[in-house]
Amino acid sequence: MSSNTNTKKSAIIIGGGLGGLFCGALLAKEGLAVTVLEKNANIGGGIQSFKRFNESFDTGMHVIGGLRKGQTLYKICDYLGILNNLKIKEVDDDCMDEVTYLSDNHNYKIPSGKENFISYFQNLFPEESENVRNYVEKLFQIVDEIGFFYLRAEDDDYRHDPMFYMPADKMIRHYIKDKRLQELLAYMNPLCSGVAGHTPAYIFAIINVLYISGQSRFEGPSEQLATALKSLIEDNGGSVHANSAVNKIEISDKLVKKVVTVSGQEFTADYYISSLHPATLLDLTSDRIFSKASMLRLQSTNNSYSAFCIFIKLKEGTFRYINHPCYCVQDYDKAWEYGDYDGEWPRGFLYLTPCATGQGEYASTMQIVAMMPFSACDRWSDTVIGRRGEDYRLWKEEHTSRIMAKMRLIFPDIDECIERIISSSPLTIRDYYNVPEGAMYGIVKDCSNIYAGYVPIHTKADNLLQTGQNIYLHGCCGVPLTAINTAEVIVGKNTIVDKINKHAANQKQ
Repeated sequence: MSSNTNTKKSAIIIGGGLGGLFCGALLAKEGLAVTVLEKNANIGGGIQSFKRFNESFDTGMHVIGGLRKGQTLYKICDYLGILNNLKIKEVDDDCMDEVTYLSDNHNYKIPSGKENFISYFQNLFPEESENVRNYVEKLFQIVDEIGFFYLRAEDDDYRHDPMFYMPADKMIRHYIKDKRLQELLAYMNPLCSGVAGHTPAYIFAIINVLYISGQSRFEGPSEQLATALKSLIEDNGGSVHANSAVNKIEISDKLVKKVVTVSGQEFTADYYISSLHPATLLDLTSDRIFSKASMLRLQSTNNSYSAFCIFIKLKEGTFRYINHPCYCVQDYDKAWEYGDYDGEWPRGFLYLTPCATGQGEYASTMQIVAMMPFSACDRWSDTVIGRRGEDYRLWKEEHTSRIMAKMRLIFPDIDECIERIISSSPLTIRDYYNVPEGAMYGIVKDCSNIYAGYVPIHTKADNLLQTGQNIYLHGCCGVPLTAINTAEVIVGKNTIVDKINKHAANQKQ
């Protein structure tokens, strides 16, 4: 039996991904005794790293928005006192993103900064000059309506611009008339699981504003963020347990009494917080923990698409390091079809050279991420890692070949740079992230059914709460903000936000 026996309030976090760790760190700083229980051998979820060929590869979190000085994620990490434990490198401001279209071999080098971003596209499309400014201004206006995104204390006034819930592709067309420019301005779709007619403008705007305002990346593996959050929890008297999958939550009289792991360990606390996908959480208890209305919403929504990933070890001194993400797109009518799977797959993908510790002129690794629906590998859905069979291996080889054929159009000599190469599928993401269908961004936010994607922090068990990308916002900035929302249910609304802002103000003095 393992339990918290001291007099201060205690919390058990189920799931040691980014959301669980941030929520645990915030509560630990507030004086709670925090215990984090993680299913996998490594904590971190989407910020896990793994070793292959004596190289470190990240499973996600390749680029970070909001971590420049004074920005939202920077303020949160500074308040938590973990910035000194993170090695951060800023992405090139003169080219924050590079987009190559194979249909005309045109390469776009897009700068960061609101005015630089506007000027770049105005120069490319002078006839759309006023429209470009109006469009970008609208993006920033929409995000400004989400006060919490900028750590402004939340109130109960949720009135929004008429375009807030409009389909993002429709919003672009409202301002931009040139079809090629419409597609170009949608190039960040892979970062928000964008689907035409469904992705709300506010989700699309958040991602764009976050990265336009300046991108960063980790120097070294992204798991350093998980390690820093773990250390904070432990330094405040808490504990983080890997290989501790919860397989049962016992509820009685609308209260969680304990959680039980697969090894039979029992943990008790005053509060229980799940950072799992709601469908995964439901499997852990026989009680109805969501209201009937919430259940109906969950049953009517879909998960976002997943990804096929390639991890490459490069031969020493053969491929120059690129200090920004790169996008490869087949043609100008594919921006909203990244998640489609047919004979044209992949319509586009993201590739980058991760920043190694002490990064020099040449890259040591490359990663490629091509969006893919789970249905593409559904035939192996009942298999486990390492036991999927020869047909699965051949399937992965075929899809790796499809991607690499397109990479050769950009880098004709890339094969000469490759020492080793492996790949993963949505099945891998499902099993390592513990998310249904390997959904990269959790439950879909759909403007055609906006409430279907709403998952409440509260459950019908009074001491069981939720956090993570399914609840509020996904991504490197959205998940920590969601963690604040969850933590403040326990410590008081705006309590943590006020402390973060006070700390930031004191740092300026």
